[in-house]
Amino acid sequence: MEIKVLGPGCPKCQQTEENVKQAVAEAGVEADVEKVTDTMKIAGYGVFGTPAVVVDGEVKVVGKIPTKDDVLKWIK
Repeated sequence: MEIKVLGPGCPKCQQTEENVKQAVAEAGVEADVEKVTDTMKIAGYGVFGTPAVVVDGEVKVVGKIPTKDDVLKWIK
């Protein structure tokens, strides 16, 4: 599984990344979590608001911090 956290590194983006990592650890799934800060790569996903989360190429949330429970639903 490949999870990308899209954002420039703002506090909301950092919290999103932390929630994703906690959910992956709790679920016990094998996942590669990558932080994407390049604005051109972010725009390539059709995302123009951050933070955003992409799971296996599918944009799951844009412009808000997902809860750990949200992330757990996406990765199970």
